[in-house]
Amino acid sequence: MEKLFIIKIGGNVIDNEENLSFFLGDFSKIEGKKILVHGGGKIATKIGEQLGLQPSYINGRRITDDNTIDLVTMVYGGLVNKKIVAQLQAKNCNAIGLTGADANIIPAKKRPVKEVNFGWVGDINSETLNIKYLELFIENSIIPVFAALTHDSKGHILNTNADTIASTLAVALSKKYQVRLMYCFEKKGVLENIEDDNSVIRLIDKEKYRQLLQENKLFEGIIPKLDNAFDAINTGVKEVLIGDAKDLLQNITTETVGSLIK
Repeated sequence: MEKLFIIKIGGNVIDNEENLSFFLGDFSKIEGKKILVHGGGKIATKIGEQLGLQPSYINGRRITDDNTIDLVTMVYGGLVNKKIVAQLQAKNCNAIGLTGADANIIPAKKRPVKEVNFGWVGDINSETLNIKYLELFIENSIIPVFAALTHDSKGHILNTNADTIASTLAVALSKKYQVRLMYCFEKKGVLENIEDDNSVIRLIDKEKYRQLLQENKLFEGIIPKLDNAFDAINTGVKEVLIGDAKDLLQNITTETVGSLIK
C-alpha cells in the first residue's frame, strides 16, 4: 500500500502569517500523496466581531446560527482556504481548495437538537464519504486542501470540526492507502505536564491513554484529539501523530519527535 499523509493544521499556526508560511513551505516539501485539512476559528471570530457578530460557545463548541454559518463559510471556505491554496501554488505545490460539498465528497447530517441546539453543525460518517472523486485528485498529484465545512444534501453548508474531518478522511482512505494522520498545532505533542513543553509523551497506546485519563494528567483540550486518534486507529488508520507544526518534516519520518499513537 502507498503512503498517504493527512495533515490537519490549526491553532495559532493559521492566525500567524509567518508561522503559516513556514509550515506550508515544509508541507510543500513532503513527497508523495498528501491532504491538508484546516480550521480558522480565530480568524472567523475576529472578522465576525468587525461585522458586529459576537461568537457564542457552549462547552467550548461554537454555536452556528444563520449568521455564523454565513461567516464561517466565507472565512473557512473563502479567505483562509484560498490564501493557503495560493501560497502552495507559489511553492510549486499544485493544490485545490475544497469543502465537503465539492464533488459531494463529505455529506453530513445536521446535528440533532438534544440539550443544546448547535445550529448548522454537521456530523459525519466515514462510510458515506465519496472517496472515488477524492482519489482522482490524489492519483493525479493534485493536493486537496479541505476547509472545515460539509453539507447536508439539502442545500445547506454545515460547520464541521476540522479534527473530525481529518480523521474521517483518514478512516475512509485507509482501505486503499497506508495512512498517517497528523494533527499539527503549536505544542510539541501530548504533554505529561502542561507547564513543561518538553514533557512530550512519545508513544501512546490504549493502555497508556487510560492511565493518563485516570491520573488526570491530560489538558482538557487534547482529549478530543486523542479520542479522534483512537477512533481512527480502531477503524484502519495505521498511526496518528500529534505534534508541533514546526516539526512537520521530522514527524513524517520514522524518527518522530511528537506523540505517536498506535
